[in-house]
Amino acid sequence: MSTQRPKPQDVRAINREAWNRQVESGTNLWTLPVSAEQIAAARAGRFEVVLTGLDPVPREWFPHSLAGCDLLGLAASGGQQGPILAAAGARVTVFDNSPAQLARDRALSDQHDLGIRTIEGDMADLSELSDASFDLVFHPVSNLFAVDVRPVWREAYRVLRPGGLLLAGFMNPAVFVFDWPEFEKSGERKLRFRLPYSDLVERSADEIARLRERGEPLEFGHTLTDQIGGQLDAGFFLTALYESERSAEEGEPSPVTGHLPEYIATRARKPD
Repeated sequence: MSTQRPKPQDVRAINREAWNRQVESGTNLWTLPVSAEQIAAARAGRFEVVLTGLDPVPREWFPHSLAGCDLLGLAASGGQQGPILAAAGARVTVFDNSPAQLARDRALSDQHDLGIRTIEGDMADLSELSDASFDLVFHPVSNLFAVDVRPVWREAYRVLRPGGLLLAGFMNPAVFVFDWPEFEKSGERKLRFRLPYSDLVERSADEIARLRERGEPLEFGHTLTDQIGGQLDAGFFLTALYESERSAEEGEPSPVTGHLPEYIATRARKPD
């Protein structure tokens, strides 16, 4: 594998490969499809999905009914949220960079007759989708894999109809300022990086090569100015927000576990 430092335009291919390998390994929580029981419950009107960690999104964040709702699962594949929201009545399109993750959604859609459409692509480029074609964009924690988050918000705004909703989850930027290798080695929390954070800038070519050998994607820590301010600048009105802490089921703790929430979720609305 090349030890030349990748360029921003290489990130999509690198991360596609990484997530395909995560699916193959079967060890990543976010590659495991939901159960038939969860789909049956959603069909009966009892559904729960997550934007951040394992905390369910408040039911009041969704429309009163999902029946007939055109919903885009943005960078949201893996056979998780999309099948549940489709079973709850939405017409679901799942858009993601990983063919293996998208295959999870197609398999459940075929098995349970959910009618899910899947599209492979870059979350920052939704040019394959028409203007004002969705009522709701559901975007769980995934934009840490995007070099620049602002195009993601602009594209979500474009494809939403007037009055449409954007439900988004993302990492608390504070997670990215710590020396993770030192924390994993000794448990010591040391401040090391500035925001915005980029693996392309802060990691050596050799370190990136080792990440790729382990099947780990490249990550980027965006500021709140770009995460929340970027939504506002795109034209959204922020209507609600909550924070979530990392749960033990997600794996090893982060340097901020027990000190501050690792995740932030926002509900935003496109004006009528």
